[in-house]
Amino acid sequence: MSMNPDGRLPVTTSTTYDAPLLIDGELRPASGAGTFDVLNPATEELIGRAADGTAADMDAAIAAARTAFDTTTWSTDHAFRASCLRQLRDALQSHTEELRALTIAEVGAPHMFTTGPQLEGPVADLGWLADLVDAYEWVEELGESEVMGIRSHRSARREAIGVVGAITPWNFPNQINLAKIGPALAAGCTVVLKPAPDTPLIAAAVARIAAEETDIPAGVLNVVSSSDHGVGAQLTTDPRVDLVSFTGSTATGKKIMVAAAETLKKVFLELGGKSAAVVLDDADLNAACFMTALNACTHAGQGCALTTRLVVPREKYDEAVEAAKGAMAAFAPGDPTDPGTLCGPLISELQRERVEGYIALAVEEGGTIEVGGGRPSGPDKATGFWVEPTLISGLDNTARVAQEEIFGPVLVVIPHDGDDDAVRIANDSPYGLSGAVWGSDLDRVEKVVAGIRTGTLGVNGGVWYGADVPFGGYKQSGIGREMGRQGFEEYLETKSVATPA
Repeated sequence: MSMNPDGRLPVTTSTTYDAPLLIDGELRPASGAGTFDVLNPATEELIGRAADGTAADMDAAIAAARTAFDTTTWSTDHAFRASCLRQLRDALQSHTEELRALTIAEVGAPHMFTTGPQLEGPVADLGWLADLVDAYEWVEELGESEVMGIRSHRSARREAIGVVGAITPWNFPNQINLAKIGPALAAGCTVVLKPAPDTPLIAAAVARIAAEETDIPAGVLNVVSSSDHGVGAQLTTDPRVDLVSFTGSTATGKKIMVAAAETLKKVFLELGGKSAAVVLDDADLNAACFMTALNACTHAGQGCALTTRLVVPREKYDEAVEAAKGAMAAFAPGDPTDPGTLCGPLISELQRERVEGYIALAVEEGGTIEVGGGRPSGPDKATGFWVEPTLISGLDNTARVAQEEIFGPVLVVIPHDGDDDAVRIANDSPYGLSGAVWGSDLDRVEKVVAGIRTGTLGVNGGVWYGADVPFGGYKQSGIGREMGRQGFEEYLETKSVATPA
């Protein structure tokens, strides 16, 4: 990635970024000297060229990570790791504005979210992880016990699992890249990161900053971008990799489980969602519909944990549709560089075609498009991958648009016949990632919360996201937890040791 004369990343999107690989501490081009283009999803302009890593590059990165884990003190020097994490946090924060501009340009992420989970939040969270490393009980004393006449003192030790292959998607690249890199490094693992082909530039920027502005040793962090998904797949089969941490589609997650089974490597999978916002009959209906619509339009609906099913009392169905319709209409897609924009563009033409296909399917299934359903007009939307926020009514929970993850600003309104029925509908999904519950009677709300099979829930607008909060899903939404103490411990093994008392 090219730098300004003062050594800082360019802040304007008119600059073409060059994104290298990071392998064994060196920033280098792909071994085949190839690159692939990265477009701005709001303008379709070329913003950068990323090194198109090959199988040989991935092999070299895995070898470097294996060597760094096996031959250095990285996994055992807890204080040094905590120091490196704080260095990385401070270095990234010193480049906040440059990284913000790049994130908006590459991801189409609205500016307002770069002050939170698209950038500033996950960078700051590295400090929380460093504090956890300092405070963590790496050895648990279990006391003495006598077995078959032998008295022993026992302890349980927590140790890094080894080499981590991290495969990440394009929708929240800073958040997800750092949510894998951070805890893995904190635990003492070494990492090979394979970012999505849509968003390699921000990963390369983090790699450059880590290599040039921190003491993280060579081989501990490696980043290999590639347009070939097969290059990332090497992480799932290579016996030198001990854990694969993947965020993406459920279909791909299943393939990773199959591939990883050959070497019995551990897998962490954060997969799809079709989250329900359950509105009880005593809830503030307007607030519930407004907040659910806002959530569904956030980052153009490109989030696995966003609520995309609005489950409302049947007797208030028409009122709920009107309330949600007004809210969706208010969140018109806009320029992601504008601090007031909530809904930006989709990431690519391919993703727009997918979303438009689901909108057409909703009509085929008998649904009504209450608002949106097309592409926004105007000279500022002549280029870019835009879709209008879309509200669908007239369908029940068996419709495909109510069952399948769309990953666009599309909300389906579904009627329920009481609390138990609402819970049934919320659970009538292959997924169980997130959701929301709205109601005034907190005893009823608590019963509904207890009945919904999902990994995270917000009650009456409560926000669960945070560095210390574990995130992950039930059912086909994944295996394991990311973030929080639980997410950190995904990267640890347990060793029990006994010595004579």
